[in-house]
Amino acid sequence: MRVDLAARYGEERLPRYTSYPTAPHFSPAIGGDTYAGWLAELPAGASASLYLHVPFCREMCWYCGCHTQIVRRDDLIAAYQRTLRSEIEQVADTIGRRIKVEHIHFGGGTPTIMAPEALVELMAVMRRAFFVLPTAEIAVEIDPRTLTADMVEAMRLSGVNRASLGVQSFDPVVQRAINRVQSFEQTASVVDMLRRADIAGVNFDLIYGLPHQTVASCLDTVRRALALAPDRFSVFGYAHVPDFKKHQRMINEAVLPDGPARHDQGCAIANALKEAGYVQVGLDHFARPADSMAVAFEERTLRRNFQGYTTDKGEVLLGFGASAIGHLPQGYVQNEVQIGAYAQSIGAGRLATAKGYGLTDDDRLRADIIERIMCEFGADVGGICARHGADPEATLKSASRLKPLISDGVVRLEGDRLAVARDSRFLVRSVAAAFDAHLDPGKQLHSRAV
Repeated sequence: MRVDLAARYGEERLPRYTSYPTAPHFSPAIGGDTYAGWLAELPAGASASLYLHVPFCREMCWYCGCHTQIVRRDDLIAAYQRTLRSEIEQVADTIGRRIKVEHIHFGGGTPTIMAPEALVELMAVMRRAFFVLPTAEIAVEIDPRTLTADMVEAMRLSGVNRASLGVQSFDPVVQRAINRVQSFEQTASVVDMLRRADIAGVNFDLIYGLPHQTVASCLDTVRRALALAPDRFSVFGYAHVPDFKKHQRMINEAVLPDGPARHDQGCAIANALKEAGYVQVGLDHFARPADSMAVAFEERTLRRNFQGYTTDKGEVLLGFGASAIGHLPQGYVQNEVQIGAYAQSIGAGRLATAKGYGLTDDDRLRADIIERIMCEFGADVGGICARHGADPEATLKSASRLKPLISDGVVRLEGDRLAVARDSRFLVRSVAAAFDAHLDPGKQLHSRAV
């Protein structure tokens, strides 16, 4: 634990590097016509992952950084589901063949806000449009406060085999401060329902740095969560960006932990999970040793995309729904963020792409280096440069932000191999940022480094 480094680097605002370049650099110059061309150019043997965004919740959690809105009318959700179905069919028609699918992820918002039959229908549409492999991972994000037995049965019938439960904190004081009151008993009941439905993969999401949170309350949450024995944990630092997420203004900044306190909370959670036998996977995931994510980390095949760390090896991510982001070999695309604009485009028979980014050779080089740093806490810069036909000396020289990190012992550089010191891995985003040619330190677009 390097508290001195947490204080020195922790306040800087940095991307989480689930893509490179990151979404703030997307441009409206990339639209539906470009996306259609990229889809038509996909290689014959390409395999894809599918992400479906459901941007609705019953009430707003004040810490939330996602694109979502509060909805009470089920007819609006049903209309959105029909638009999703149309978009899936439209994208598949543009590709012109049934490509293989190895991962499907429903995110939100609250995907399980849909009617159970809507989930079943969407899965059927995807299976007709794409060749969903029998071994495909099909994951759904869940709010345990609203999940019903009927939806669990629909998930089972649809082949869902992984569920991610939002927990954040079991501390009632913290829960009231973030407008998300969720008892341990509610969470335990949902875990039991899922396992009885043979949905074996269970993930928990935890957050530190929330209002009124302390090391003691974080450890109590971990203790309770471990009693339910999830396969994986995702542990994120709260990103307070009230200028971009207006509802975060409901949070009293005076009771937010400062940088060193956040660092202590993150370390305490990580140490408790590792002591309980979980393997730390990258910056913020933890998995049981036999879990496929832990295996991928040990075998150095771990990847990173908009869902965070993943075992997905594919180069194509197709995003569906308002604000959804896709990744193809040519670049990134993002749908219209506003639900009305998204629905209008799809209803008119147009792809809903609002902006995107066409990758350059230099972007691809830096994306590979950044992904390895984020996934492996190091990178063979020479080997990566060789694959891209680039000069490792020039690439390292361009990363001027590395110099203080090396001086401070955060990074070791042996030849052109880079490694993050074990006691400084919490600063892996700072190391990755050294290779970010697009980073503007003056813009407060991202979460704090610690």
